[in-house]
Amino acid sequence: MVNVSVLKVTGSNKGIGFAIVRALCKQFDGDVILTARDEGRGQAAVKALQGEGLQPKFQPLDIDDHNSVIRLRDFLQQTYGGLDILVNNAAILFHDESLPYGKRAKEVIKTNYFSNLDVCNALFPILRPHARVVNLSSVMSQIGLNGCSEALRARFTDPTISIEELSSLMQRFVDLSQNGKQDEAGYFSSYHGYAMSKIGVTVMSMIQQRELDKSGADDIVVNACCPGYVDTDMSEHKGFLTIDQGAEGPIYCALLPPNVSSPRGKFISQKNIVEWKM
Repeated sequence: MVNVSVLKVTGSNKGIGFAIVRALCKQFDGDVILTARDEGRGQAAVKALQGEGLQPKFQPLDIDDHNSVIRLRDFLQQTYGGLDILVNNAAILFHDESLPYGKRAKEVIKTNYFSNLDVCNALFPILRPHARVVNLSSVMSQIGLNGCSEALRARFTDPTISIEELSSLMQRFVDLSQNGKQDEAGYFSSYHGYAMSKIGVTVMSMIQQRELDKSGADDIVVNACCPGYVDTDMSEHKGFLTIDQGAEGPIYCALLPPNVSSPRGKFISQKNIVEWKM
Protein backbone atom coordinates (compact mmCIF):
# COMPACT_ATOMS: atom_id res chain seq x y z
CA MET A 1 0.00 0.00 0.00
CA VAL A 2 1.36 3.40 -1.02
CA ASN A 3 0.27 6.20 1.31
CA VAL A 4 0.24 9.16 -1.08
CA SER A 5 -2.32 11.86 -1.75
CA VAL A 6 -4.76 10.72 -4.41
CA LEU A 7 -7.73 12.23 -6.19
CA LYS A 8 -10.23 10.67 -8.56
CA VAL A 9 -12.34 12.32 -11.26
CA THR A 10 -15.29 10.35 -12.65
CA GLY A 11 -16.28 10.55 -16.30
CA SER A 12 -13.07 12.33 -17.22
CA ASN A 13 -12.06 11.10 -20.66
CA LYS A 14 -13.45 14.26 -22.32
CA GLY A 15 -15.06 17.64 -21.70
CA ILE A 16 -14.98 19.31 -18.30
CA GLY A 17 -13.77 16.14 -16.57
CA PHE A 18 -10.77 15.97 -18.88
CA ALA A 19 -9.96 19.63 -18.18
CA ILE A 20 -10.26 19.05 -14.43
CA VAL A 21 -7.77 16.19 -14.62
CA ARG A 22 -5.40 18.29 -16.72
CA ALA A 23 -5.46 21.20 -14.28
CA LEU A 24 -5.16 19.04 -11.18
CA CYS A 25 -2.21 17.14 -12.63
CA LYS A 26 -0.47 20.54 -12.62
CA GLN A 27 -1.66 21.73 -9.21
CA PHE A 28 -2.22 18.68 -6.98
CA ASP A 29 0.71 17.09 -5.19
CA GLY A 30 -0.24 13.45 -5.58
CA ASP A 31 -1.66 10.90 -7.98
CA VAL A 32 -4.56 12.01 -10.17
CA ILE A 33 -6.80 9.20 -11.37
CA LEU A 34 -8.79 9.66 -14.55
CA THR A 35 -11.74 7.30 -14.85
CA ALA A 36 -13.99 6.36 -17.74
CA ARG A 37 -16.41 3.54 -18.45
CA ASP A 38 -14.81 2.95 -21.89
CA GLU A 39 -11.26 1.79 -21.27
CA GLY A 40 -10.08 2.65 -24.78
CA ARG A 41 -11.28 6.24 -24.51
CA GLY A 42 -9.90 6.53 -21.01
CA GLN A 43 -6.46 5.30 -22.04
CA ALA A 44 -6.53 7.64 -25.06
CA ALA A 45 -7.27 10.57 -22.73
CA VAL A 46 -4.35 9.58 -20.50
CA LYS A 47 -2.08 9.35 -23.54
CA ALA A 48 -3.17 12.82 -24.69
CA LEU A 49 -2.31 14.27 -21.28
CA GLN A 50 0.99 12.43 -21.23
CA GLY A 51 1.72 14.20 -24.51
CA GLU A 52 1.42 17.45 -22.54
CA GLY A 53 3.99 16.22 -20.04
CA LEU A 54 1.40 15.21 -17.41
CA GLN A 55 1.14 11.87 -15.62
CA PRO A 56 -2.46 10.95 -14.75
CA LYS A 57 -3.31 7.39 -13.80
CA PHE A 58 -6.24 5.48 -15.32
CA GLN A 59 -8.83 3.24 -13.73
CA PRO A 60 -12.02 1.99 -15.38
CA LEU A 61 -15.28 3.06 -13.79
CA ASP A 62 -18.90 2.79 -14.88
CA ILE A 63 -20.85 4.60 -12.18
CA ASP A 64 -24.04 2.81 -13.28
CA ASP A 65 -22.43 -0.53 -12.38
CA HIS A 66 -22.23 -1.01 -8.61
CA ASN A 67 -19.62 -3.77 -8.97
CA SER A 68 -17.44 -1.39 -10.97
CA VAL A 69 -17.72 1.18 -8.18
CA ILE A 70 -16.75 -1.41 -5.57
CA ARG A 71 -13.77 -2.57 -7.63
CA LEU A 72 -12.50 1.01 -7.76
CA ARG A 73 -13.05 1.47 -4.02
CA ASP A 74 -11.07 -1.68 -3.30
CA PHE A 75 -8.27 -0.54 -5.62
CA LEU A 76 -8.04 2.85 -3.90
CA GLN A 77 -8.07 1.28 -0.44
CA GLN A 78 -5.48 -1.38 -1.25
CA THR A 79 -3.18 0.86 -3.30
CA TYR A 80 -3.38 4.16 -1.43
CA GLY A 81 -5.09 3.44 1.85
CA GLY A 82 -7.76 6.04 1.17
CA LEU A 83 -8.84 8.98 -0.94
CA ASP A 84 -8.12 12.69 -0.58
CA ILE A 85 -10.22 14.32 -3.32
CA LEU A 86 -13.29 13.00 -5.12
CA VAL A 87 -14.72 14.85 -8.11
CA ASN A 88 -18.07 13.43 -9.25
CA ASN A 89 -18.29 14.71 -12.80
CA ALA A 90 -19.98 11.85 -14.68
CA ALA A 91 -23.45 12.71 -16.00
CA ILE A 92 -25.72 12.20 -19.00
CA LEU A 93 -28.29 14.26 -20.91
CA PHE A 94 -30.52 13.02 -23.71
CA HIS A 95 -30.99 15.26 -26.74
CA ASP A 96 -32.92 12.66 -28.75
CA GLU A 97 -36.54 13.85 -28.71
CA SER A 98 -37.71 10.58 -30.27
CA LEU A 99 -37.16 8.73 -27.01
CA PRO A 100 -40.18 8.63 -24.66
CA TYR A 101 -39.93 11.25 -21.92
CA GLY A 102 -40.32 8.65 -19.20
CA LYS A 103 -37.35 6.67 -20.48
CA ARG A 104 -35.16 9.77 -20.66
CA ALA A 105 -36.15 10.85 -17.17
CA LYS A 106 -35.51 7.40 -15.73
CA GLU A 107 -32.02 7.09 -17.21
CA VAL A 108 -30.97 10.65 -16.39
CA ILE A 109 -32.07 10.42 -12.75
CA LYS A 110 -30.47 6.99 -12.42
CA THR A 111 -27.04 8.12 -13.61
CA ASN A 112 -26.90 11.73 -12.49
CA TYR A 113 -28.41 11.23 -9.04
CA PHE A 114 -28.65 7.62 -7.91
CA SER A 115 -25.35 6.40 -9.42
CA ASN A 116 -23.41 9.40 -8.13
CA LEU A 117 -24.97 8.79 -4.72
CA ASP A 118 -23.80 5.17 -4.97
CA VAL A 119 -20.25 6.35 -5.70
CA CYS A 120 -20.38 8.58 -2.62
CA ASN A 121 -21.77 5.83 -0.41
CA ALA A 122 -18.96 3.52 -1.50
CA LEU A 123 -16.08 6.00 -1.31
CA PHE A 124 -16.96 8.26 1.62
CA PRO A 125 -15.84 5.62 4.16
CA ILE A 126 -12.30 5.76 2.69
CA LEU A 127 -12.04 9.57 2.60
CA ARG A 128 -9.09 10.72 4.66
CA PRO A 129 -9.04 13.73 7.02
CA HIS A 130 -9.18 17.06 5.11
CA ALA A 131 -10.65 15.33 2.04
CA ARG A 132 -12.56 17.41 -0.51
CA VAL A 133 -15.60 16.24 -2.48
CA VAL A 134 -16.90 18.11 -5.52
CA ASN A 135 -20.26 17.08 -6.97
CA LEU A 136 -20.74 18.64 -10.41
CA SER A 137 -24.14 20.29 -10.52
CA SER A 138 -25.59 22.88 -12.89
CA VAL A 139 -27.42 26.20 -13.06
CA MET A 140 -30.25 23.97 -14.26
CA SER A 141 -30.73 22.90 -10.65
CA GLN A 142 -31.70 26.49 -9.81
CA ILE A 143 -33.93 26.77 -12.87
CA GLY A 144 -35.54 23.46 -11.97
CA LEU A 145 -36.04 24.51 -8.35
CA ASN A 146 -37.77 27.72 -9.41
CA GLY A 147 -39.97 25.72 -11.79
CA CYS A 148 -41.22 23.31 -9.12
CA SER A 149 -44.37 23.83 -7.08
CA GLU A 150 -44.13 25.77 -3.84
CA ALA A 151 -44.58 22.56 -1.86
CA LEU A 152 -41.69 20.83 -3.62
CA ARG A 153 -39.45 23.88 -3.39
CA ALA A 154 -40.08 23.88 0.34
CA ARG A 155 -38.92 20.27 0.56
CA PHE A 156 -35.83 20.77 -1.61
CA THR A 157 -34.74 23.80 0.44
CA ASP A 158 -35.54 22.37 3.86
CA PRO A 159 -32.26 22.25 5.83
CA THR A 160 -33.46 19.10 7.61
CA ILE A 161 -34.25 17.04 4.50
CA SER A 162 -32.66 13.57 4.60
CA ILE A 163 -31.05 11.53 1.83
CA GLU A 164 -33.92 9.06 2.17
CA GLU A 165 -36.53 11.75 1.54
CA LEU A 166 -34.52 13.26 -1.30
CA SER A 167 -34.16 9.87 -2.97
CA SER A 168 -37.88 9.28 -2.51
CA LEU A 169 -38.66 12.60 -4.24
CA MET A 170 -36.31 11.73 -7.10
CA GLN A 171 -37.86 8.28 -7.51
CA ARG A 172 -41.38 9.74 -7.39
CA PHE A 173 -40.47 12.04 -10.29
CA VAL A 174 -39.28 9.01 -12.28
CA ASP A 175 -42.40 7.01 -11.46
CA LEU A 176 -44.77 9.84 -12.37
CA SER A 177 -42.91 10.54 -15.60
CA GLN A 178 -43.72 7.06 -16.89
CA ASN A 179 -47.33 8.20 -17.29
CA GLY A 180 -46.69 11.87 -17.96
CA LYS A 181 -48.02 12.96 -14.57
CA GLN A 182 -44.92 14.74 -13.26
CA ASP A 183 -46.21 18.23 -14.12
CA GLU A 184 -49.45 17.93 -12.19
CA ALA A 185 -47.46 16.75 -9.18
CA GLY A 186 -45.44 19.96 -9.23
CA TYR A 187 -42.17 18.75 -10.74
CA PHE A 188 -40.20 20.74 -13.29
CA SER A 189 -40.21 18.55 -16.38
CA SER A 190 -38.26 20.55 -18.98
CA TYR A 191 -34.80 19.48 -20.16
CA HIS A 192 -35.63 15.77 -20.11
CA GLY A 193 -35.26 15.37 -16.34
CA TYR A 194 -31.75 16.84 -16.32
CA ALA A 195 -32.75 19.82 -14.17
CA MET A 196 -34.42 17.54 -11.63
CA SER A 197 -31.34 15.32 -11.51
CA LYS A 198 -29.15 18.32 -10.73
CA ILE A 199 -31.53 19.45 -7.98
CA GLY A 200 -30.82 16.02 -6.54
CA VAL A 201 -27.04 16.50 -6.80
CA THR A 202 -27.15 19.95 -5.20
CA VAL A 203 -29.34 18.93 -2.27
CA MET A 204 -27.41 15.66 -1.85
CA SER A 205 -24.21 17.68 -1.37
CA MET A 206 -25.76 19.83 1.33
CA ILE A 207 -27.06 16.79 3.18
CA GLN A 208 -23.68 15.04 2.92
CA GLN A 209 -21.89 17.98 4.51
CA ARG A 210 -24.43 18.14 7.30
CA GLU A 211 -24.10 14.43 8.00
CA LEU A 212 -20.29 14.50 7.89
CA ASP A 213 -20.21 17.39 10.34
CA LYS A 214 -22.67 15.59 12.59
CA SER A 215 -20.50 12.46 12.58
CA GLY A 216 -17.41 14.43 13.61
CA ALA A 217 -15.53 13.95 10.33
CA ASP A 218 -12.14 15.66 10.36
CA ASP A 219 -12.44 18.62 7.97
CA ILE A 220 -14.08 16.75 5.09
CA VAL A 221 -15.74 19.31 2.82
CA VAL A 222 -18.45 18.67 0.21
CA ASN A 223 -19.75 21.23 -2.26
CA ALA A 224 -21.97 21.18 -5.35
CA CYS A 225 -20.40 23.14 -8.19
CA CYS A 226 -21.88 24.56 -11.39
CA PRO A 227 -19.08 24.91 -13.98
CA GLY A 228 -21.05 27.37 -16.13
CA TYR A 229 -22.29 27.04 -19.71
CA VAL A 230 -19.41 25.15 -21.28
CA ASP A 231 -18.76 24.18 -24.88
CA THR A 232 -19.09 20.38 -24.64
CA ASP A 233 -20.98 17.52 -26.24
CA MET A 234 -23.57 17.83 -23.46
CA SER A 235 -24.34 21.46 -24.38
CA GLU A 236 -24.25 20.50 -28.08
CA HIS A 237 -21.29 22.89 -28.24
CA LYS A 238 -23.51 25.90 -27.62
CA GLY A 239 -21.71 26.89 -24.42
CA PHE A 240 -19.58 30.02 -24.39
CA LEU A 241 -16.95 28.81 -21.89
CA THR A 242 -14.02 26.58 -22.78
CA ILE A 243 -13.61 23.33 -20.87
CA ASP A 244 -10.64 24.84 -19.04
CA GLN A 245 -12.77 27.80 -17.95
CA GLY A 246 -15.49 25.38 -16.85
CA ALA A 247 -12.96 23.47 -14.77
CA GLU A 248 -11.98 26.52 -12.70
CA GLY A 249 -14.87 26.26 -10.20
CA PRO A 250 -14.48 22.52 -9.56
CA ILE A 251 -10.72 22.97 -9.14
CA TYR A 252 -11.32 25.76 -6.63
CA CYS A 253 -13.59 23.45 -4.62
CA ALA A 254 -11.21 20.49 -4.90
CA LEU A 255 -8.24 22.47 -3.58
CA LEU A 256 -9.89 24.33 -0.70
CA PRO A 257 -7.28 24.76 2.06
CA PRO A 258 -7.31 22.80 5.33
CA ASN A 259 -9.90 23.76 7.95
CA VAL A 260 -11.72 26.13 5.63
CA SER A 261 -14.90 27.54 7.19
CA SER A 262 -16.60 28.35 3.89
CA PRO A 263 -17.75 27.11 1.45
CA ARG A 264 -18.98 23.92 3.09
CA GLY A 265 -22.11 22.17 1.81
CA LYS A 266 -22.86 25.01 -0.59
CA PHE A 267 -23.94 25.49 -4.19
CA ILE A 268 -21.01 27.11 -6.00
CA SER A 269 -21.14 28.76 -9.40
CA GLN A 270 -17.73 29.61 -10.81
CA LYS A 271 -16.17 30.10 -7.34
CA ASN A 272 -19.11 32.08 -5.95
CA ILE A 273 -21.58 30.84 -3.33
CA VAL A 274 -25.13 30.97 -4.67
CA GLU A 275 -27.95 30.96 -2.15
CA TRP A 276 -30.19 27.88 -2.33
CA LYS A 277 -33.65 29.04 -1.30
CA MET A 278 -37.26 29.50 -2.36
